[in-house]
Amino acid sequence: MNFINIIPINIYIIVFLTFCGFAIRFSLVYVGQKWARGYHHLVTYALLPNITFIITTTIANNIALSLGMIGALSIVRFRNPVKSPLELTMFFALITLGISASASFKYSLLLFGILLFVIYSIEFIQNYFLKYNKTLYSLSFNEGEIFNLLEIESSTNIEIIENSDNLVNSYFNSEENKWSYKLAFKNKKELKEFKKNIDQNNQILSISTSFN
Repeated sequence: MNFINIIPINIYIIVFLTFCGFAIRFSLVYVGQKWARGYHHLVTYALLPNITFIITTTIANNIALSLGMIGALSIVRFRNPVKSPLELTMFFALITLGISASASFKYSLLLFGILLFVIYSIEFIQNYFLKYNKTLYSLSFNEGEIFNLLEIESSTNIEIIENSDNLVNSYFNSEENKWSYKLAFKNKKELKEFKKNIDQNNQILSISTSFN
């Protein structure tokens, strides 16, 4: 089979849909909708328009396949609570891979490529941003992930912690006159580098770490 013939000519639609997903997500973050800042929402907004495009293109003008799709996609309705939108999207993507492969292999291959490209591209871009102390997305406990945690108590508020994108919780105890911070990191290396930057701060009363 000639690989070139497998690739559909409407790649520009995939690029457009991916751009739309990213643009909508960044627009929500820009206007203050913090719930959309997490990794799961970032990936979901990039993938879901493309998954929908693949499945609808696959079943176009095929009534029998359309009816079968209704039954197949109903599997996504789990009785157990789904932890995140990305988890639901991944299940949807896996089912779509199977359906599109049975009807049109080229669209199944295309969707597979989109999934891998989006997942690895976001990770690559995030690692690039971290070199300049920036971040593409924020960590969130609501996404059902287990992170490496850094808990800090200090006698005063610390600017480097207050401004950190890894800060998930802060609390001021007026009775004891001390600040408590909780930061989440995706890996141990990020946590250790941040801890190294604040170890010499005399205002810090205690530091505790928890690794996943």
